[in-house]
Amino acid sequence: MESILDDVFMDSYPKLDLHGETRQSARILVNDFIRDNQFLKNYKLLIVHGIGTGAIKDEVNKVLKCNKSVLSYHLNHYNSGCTIVYLKK
Repeated sequence: MESILDDVFMDSYPKLDLHGETRQSARILVNDFIRDNQFLKNYKLLIVHGIGTGAIKDEVNKVLKCNKSVLSYHLNHYNSGCTIVYLKK
């Protein structure tokens, strides 16, 4: 599995910024982002959901938990407003 040090290079990961989105649009955007990046063979992704009330973060977690293409995911160790996602190859 990936180490914490791999997260240092997260600026090179494909990124989806969900600031200003609703929960419903975030759900659609996350699933599309995963599908597109799996097609492009990008297996490490970054989803920026922000901190705020946690509603978008909770919705992202629900989507990632149910998506069969997701191998694992975790909050960024340095910024809790981001989630790092690992896709199945």
